[in-house]
Amino acid sequence: MTAYASDKPALLLKKFGAVVALVLGLLLTATGLSNDYRGLTTIGALLLAVGAVLLVLKIVRRNQGQ
Repeated sequence: MTAYASDKPALLLKKFGAVVALVLGLLLTATGLSNDYRGLTTIGALLLAVGAVLLVLKIVRRNQGQ
């Protein structure tokens, strides 16, 4: 599972981790909001933020060479 960008192997692990964090964060946030659990909602929102930041960093790093 390796992608090649400008002769450097870049593992897709960070991108996969970001997507998993986004999906898990979305599920936890939705569950926390529907059941009125503030802690679960907070954890879900944090996971959403972490996933979004990881994806943005991945995109910015990819576009720096252009």
